[in-house]
Amino acid sequence: MDILETLETLWDGSGFKSLFTGEGWKNLIMIFVSCVLLYLGIKKKFEPLLLVGIAFGCLLVNLSYFVGGDTADALYHMDLWDNFLDPNHPDYHSYGAIMAHGGLLDILYIGVKAGVYPSLIFMGVGAMTDFGPLIANPKSLLLGAAAQMGVFLAFFGAICLGFTGQEAASIGIIGGADGPTAIFLTTKLAPHLLGAIAIAAYSYMALIPMIQPPIMKFLTTEKERQIKMEQARTVSKTEKIIFPIIVAMFVILLLPSTAPLIGCLMLGNLWRECGVTERLSDTVQNALMNIVTVFLGISVGATTAASRFLSPETLKIIVLGLTAFCFSTVGGLLVGKLMCKLSGGKINPLIGSAGVSAVPMAARVSQMEGQKANPKNFLLMHAMGPNVAGVIGSAIAAGFLLAVFK
Repeated sequence: MDILETLETLWDGSGFKSLFTGEGWKNLIMIFVSCVLLYLGIKKKFEPLLLVGIAFGCLLVNLSYFVGGDTADALYHMDLWDNFLDPNHPDYHSYGAIMAHGGLLDILYIGVKAGVYPSLIFMGVGAMTDFGPLIANPKSLLLGAAAQMGVFLAFFGAICLGFTGQEAASIGIIGGADGPTAIFLTTKLAPHLLGAIAIAAYSYMALIPMIQPPIMKFLTTEKERQIKMEQARTVSKTEKIIFPIIVAMFVILLLPSTAPLIGCLMLGNLWRECGVTERLSDTVQNALMNIVTVFLGISVGATTAASRFLSPETLKIIVLGLTAFCFSTVGGLLVGKLMCKLSGGKINPLIGSAGVSAVPMAARVSQMEGQKANPKNFLLMHAMGPNVAGVIGSAIAAGFLLAVFK
């Protein structure tokens, strides 16, 4: 083989040739999108722990399609997962086929498809979260429930735009502002939309300090934002130990489909509070959370192959996700205003916006807006009650939708 033939062989086998053939331009667009997401994650610090991984997974899968398409050289094979969902296909429910014929990202994605990564993330969240403010003020559960309003409004909006029930449920859950829950539900009901839904969910969570304050100021008065709340009672250790056990029993019996998320969330919190498993609690909060975050981000990014992501549905999902998020904030604030009125002005309605499940960012936004109106206002611990309730509420909403549409 002479040098020209060698060069021609190298050229034919390279990804650069695909830049100028077929639909290579779509992958180029997604490579550009991945670079924008990397910029937002690294420079702007938009949920960097997950967004950087998602963006690089997007970069990898679209680069690999230049080389192998859906052949053995690709890192992620959509056809394997499409067949996985087809009950009439011989590889239905066969993880063995994925292990035998899949690429690196296919193998990592098994943890997403099986619901392992989101559940382990919830375990870490439980270990890092103090449920004390919620136990001290059980009325916070109402604010967490009200903040799920956007989930169901976006669901009906998606139905009106032509999405199926499963797709609409997956889009609506963006309003819960809980990335792991959105990923968990979407992989069960509409895995082909996972990339767009995950990116929308985590992007809006990162934009909470920009999205929520205008809504908070529009729906509350200056006088309401100035309200100082009384210090909550001290919660005993016994209460903190019993709480995750009782919640797990009640919620899982009510909605068995919530067992993976609620079970892991409450187990993580029990490890935190029981006082005899400090090593396990520390491992779950740090080492395990970091490892799972790495795998989850890259795996979700793998689903953003150009042939699936670049579609009118993606734009609809982004718009509907923002709508869901905004109306979830509105729902929490409106019930907060009602509770303020019923309590004789003792409850600051700003804590209602923390009912979305972005812990602890949403609670911090409530604190910042309260202090702008009244520098002596300290709402953080009061806002943590609805914030924690929002975590439970989003999992319950996902469980309900899964039970209805599975």
